[in-house]
Amino acid sequence: MIKGKINIAQPSFLGNEKKYVMDAMETGWVSSIGPYIEKFEQAFAEYHGVKHAIATHNGTIALHLALAAAGISGNDEVIVPDLTFIATANCVRYCNAVPVLTDVSGEDWNLSPASVRDRITSKTRAIIPVHLYGNPAKLEEIQNIAQETGLIVIEDCAEALGAAYRGRKVGTFGQISCFSFFGNKIITTGEGGMCITNDDELAERMRILRDHGMNRQKKYWYDELGFNYRMTNLQAAIGLAQLEQISELLSGRDHIYRAYRGILEPHPKIIFQAVNGERNVNWMFTIRIKGLTYSLRDLIMAELKANNIDTRPVFYPIHAMPFYQPDDFDRGGLKNSLIISREGISLPTYIGLGDEDIQYIAKTLLASIDTFLP
Repeated sequence: MIKGKINIAQPSFLGNEKKYVMDAMETGWVSSIGPYIEKFEQAFAEYHGVKHAIATHNGTIALHLALAAAGISGNDEVIVPDLTFIATANCVRYCNAVPVLTDVSGEDWNLSPASVRDRITSKTRAIIPVHLYGNPAKLEEIQNIAQETGLIVIEDCAEALGAAYRGRKVGTFGQISCFSFFGNKIITTGEGGMCITNDDELAERMRILRDHGMNRQKKYWYDELGFNYRMTNLQAAIGLAQLEQISELLSGRDHIYRAYRGILEPHPKIIFQAVNGERNVNWMFTIRIKGLTYSLRDLIMAELKANNIDTRPVFYPIHAMPFYQPDDFDRGGLKNSLIISREGISLPTYIGLGDEDIQYIAKTLLASIDTFLP
């Protein structure tokens, strides 16, 4: 029997979201000034055990703000994984710098430390490890490389709020770390982002650049070109309420991960992302299907759609995008990103997805695999 539509993701509002938003509206604090911004920033910093959290209007902005505050510009090179959401590389270009696309590990699908070493040149200024699908990258190895070579580490934690590696939360390894609160993320503010850091100077720089470059002591005086990257009080109200539920939200995703894996693990063609560290937060349950081509992947996704199951492909490699085609970087040695991209499918993952739904999705997927890859 075909079930009703099962979305790939949807937000969960089970706490104080409505209460806080109504309070912001009733008090008139709906724009980029208001008490919930400071409360959200403080709670987010405390959750990570860092000194500073700087809220932004979305996650892409957080990455750009971090790079700008770190002084990335001109012909600087920044190492980014070839397999990630396009914003990671685009933000480097926003700074007129060069994203150096680097291969990922075939096991954990994250930035390969060995490949990072191969990509470093005299122009390299920073490394952006991405914790893909909520799975921590090999942060200690990357951090060691950065310390040996004098590079900045900016963590892209857009998909990994709450993930942990070697006893520490992701986001606490880089000089700056960036998060996204888009509607499908671990917590959401609709759109929204955050930068965190322990560096007082970088924090102050980000706060200035976020607010048009306005002098912090002389209102409406601008010493430099900045951006309007501020979060609204309405966004922050939702974010604070969401963060209050973080333990429950993560536990729910843990349950979904175990339920999917228990059904799918016996199949010989299914490959799981190897987990680094203590906690993969299962932002989106994603598998590889050995031997899958792009066309076969699309057939399997179409079959699931016909059964009212929404899925999504793993990201295409950034080097395949038309505006990354010119030879402004070396595209050699990016084989793992290609393989994972064509073999990968993400399944519905959100709080409220029931065990019966998971069984239906998994069994429909297994039947489709056996049909198209006998």
